[in-house]
Amino acid sequence: MQFEILSDIGRKRAINEDSAAVFTLPEGLTLAVIADGMGGHLGGDFASSTAIKVIGEEFLKLKGTTLEGDEEWTEWLKETIFHVNLLLYEHAQKNEEFKGMGTTLEAVLIRGQSCLVAHIGDSRVYAINTDGVQQITKDHSYVNVLVDSGEITKEEAAVHPQRNLIMQALGSERTINPDFYTLNLEDETYLLICTDGLSNEVAEPSIQNIVVSDVAMREKVEALVDMANKLGGEDNISVILLKPSDPEVTTQ
Repeated sequence: MQFEILSDIGRKRAINEDSAAVFTLPEGLTLAVIADGMGGHLGGDFASSTAIKVIGEEFLKLKGTTLEGDEEWTEWLKETIFHVNLLLYEHAQKNEEFKGMGTTLEAVLIRGQSCLVAHIGDSRVYAINTDGVQQITKDHSYVNVLVDSGEITKEEAAVHPQRNLIMQALGSERTINPDFYTLNLEDETYLLICTDGLSNEVAEPSIQNIVVSDVAMREKVEALVDMANKLGGEDNISVILLKPSDPEVTTQ
């Protein structure tokens, strides 16, 4: 699995509350995780970085285990997310300065061409190839509720004053209800995981043009972040770009 990670503070924020990481196991397993924290300098950064750290640690403990199939992996990922959610929630209850903190979460587990996605909030996962862009996840946002009910259009949602209000975040409540998705990652398909600092600024056709362009993976993620900044850079911008590699080639 080839991958590149890039996180940028953007042009308007004083700190970067995003976190992103990719973890790998010798068994050929890859876990890519992005989190967009909220709750101020202390809370947002703590929530996102802790979520990434703890999920990564739990994943690395699986070295040599015999979990098989989507059902077992879904159960493991769900229980791990519940664990992190409770950890963050209880920390906020015990520490006044962390009250109200939370984070979005995209956790993508890749086994060969099989992808399992866990989703909370309004960060996104896309599958992208020359045929088009498929948004895998569905935003847990206020404006998405309005779109689903027919009260506003997608175009109106993109400029709605409450477009950043999310309906679910990791750590903000004692219980959490993540969405799960499964997909097969074809050889010529990229997987893009990003925070809304990218998706709110850059339109899907522009994202597709960059991702399928004939340049190195690193140049692709740099171009995505650069475009988001040129179009406003209103928020932190984090991206993970993944692509299946030739089975005979080892990519770090």
